[in-house]
Amino acid sequence: MSRSNEQDLEEEIARLKHSLHHAQQKLKQLDNGVPSLPITEIGNENATNISPTSHALLLLSDSALPLGSFAFSSGLESYLAHHKPLPPSTTSIQSFHHFLHLSISSLAGATIPYVLAAYRSPQDIATLDNDLDASTPCTVARRASVAQGRALLSVWERALRPACSGGGSAQLAVEMLGAFSVTLKAPASAEPFGANGHFAPLWGLVCLSLAVSEQQTAYVFLFNHAKAVLSAAVRASVMGPYQAQGVLASGWLQEEIGRGLSGNWDVAVEEAGQYVPGMDFWVGRHELLYSRIFNS
Repeated sequence: MSRSNEQDLEEEIARLKHSLHHAQQKLKQLDNGVPSLPITEIGNENATNISPTSHALLLLSDSALPLGSFAFSSGLESYLAHHKPLPPSTTSIQSFHHFLHLSISSLAGATIPYVLAAYRSPQDIATLDNDLDASTPCTVARRASVAQGRALLSVWERALRPACSGGGSAQLAVEMLGAFSVTLKAPASAEPFGANGHFAPLWGLVCLSLAVSEQQTAYVFLFNHAKAVLSAAVRASVMGPYQAQGVLASGWLQEEIGRGLSGNWDVAVEEAGQYVPGMDFWVGRHELLYSRIFNS
């Protein structure tokens, strides 16, 4: 047998071993209940094909998404100002964890039903937007919701819309977002009760247009809120950046988000409401602070 034939056989054996290794890895993942990602071979290298949905999730959970969320403290700055000094038995970290728990519970009870309703019934976006506006008595919270909602719609129009290639409900969401944008840009005199652009229902609709699952839509909505509050805590010198990342990675936060979702998963928008009245107090009094570093 010639030297070249031996080399060809060795290369063929190496390729077969490589294929066998990947087949065994995928089988092991399936046995453990972990879905395997599709793997394609490009030349002699392997590349992982990330689905469009996973790519959209990375975009929507990115801290660099220009929604203006980090300009607001979600009531944290006011909470800190109204809790000075702390009791000797309470540390600033313990006090912050208490606030974050209340903040997630408050947001989940007041807005998750609207996120899910917009996802499930995209044709009702105008009604949901109007209902959420009517059920948000806190002026500061309303301003923050509208500012972030309109920013999200602008991001969708300018950057995310070309990525919407699905059919069915995703296509309906694209159409509803386009129509809602037109209504939002109409002169105020054209509609006596015009669109407001609240964040929660628009988030549900944008995620549907990108074919993100219902569970992921709701989870990332609360997770992004937690990230914004933790970012505010770092800038307010409550904790350091490593401590904030530790909270984000903790099982405690996952459980908090899970409780917020499970408790409001089947709640109708007519039954949604503020579970933590004190949160409206802290958020509303933020604009009355003598000095502040966040927007009201």
